[in-house]
Amino acid sequence: MGHRVLVVDDDPTVSDVVRRYLEQDGCEVRLAADGAAGLAAIAAHRPDLVVLDLMMPGINGLDVCRRIRRQLPDLPVIMLTALGEEADRVLGLEVGADDYMTKPFSPRELVLRIRSVLRRTAGPATGPAGLARLVDAELAVDVARRVAELDGVPLSLTVREFDLLVFLMRHPGRAWSRGDLLDKVWGWQFGDQSTVTVHVRRLREKIEKEPAEPRRICTVWGVGYRYDPLDEGGRR
Repeated sequence: MGHRVLVVDDDPTVSDVVRRYLEQDGCEVRLAADGAAGLAAIAAHRPDLVVLDLMMPGINGLDVCRRIRRQLPDLPVIMLTALGEEADRVLGLEVGADDYMTKPFSPRELVLRIRSVLRRTAGPATGPAGLARLVDAELAVDVARRVAELDGVPLSLTVREFDLLVFLMRHPGRAWSRGDLLDKVWGWQFGDQSTVTVHVRRLREKIEKEPAEPRRICTVWGVGYRYDPLDEGGRR
């Protein structure tokens, strides 16, 4: 049986098209026509991924995503939005969406995005780039189990936040542009680089003692970001 995907969208045409493409790709698909039905389906069936429309009557997509993140922080969410403004796209990422697509969109591209997210949650991401366990002072990451802890307390990271943290920790001291990170972490050759900016900001809020003055994930002006490890005493 393939991955279980829940599509939450009040437009039956969009839902049906997405369902058909995902089923052709081997996924088991459930549909929900509004936010309340989507939350009920998540609780009852625990999908592997949720495709979530932003604009819906009743409980909108942003509120659904917020509730998912409170209860199931590691459940991947791809947001669909008909709004073209960057602020609206960023807002979806701010509340915890792992990815987004703007309507109208290519169903084939959506399937590829879903594959990309699910591939990262399917198994250990040890690979040739480093070890399965990464430690930086009080920050510890078990890559194989996809668990990150700060001072022994588990961190609630989304799929993309976890992948971004692992990638940066495996390449300390090197500056990466936002385009580089989109390619290496998201697997996008092209895309909205504000996606990286938002995820870096969210990640800093979870691993930095002073997110406004980050010591691990540093901004390299005119380039992008660099990970600077701390020593045992919490100093560089």
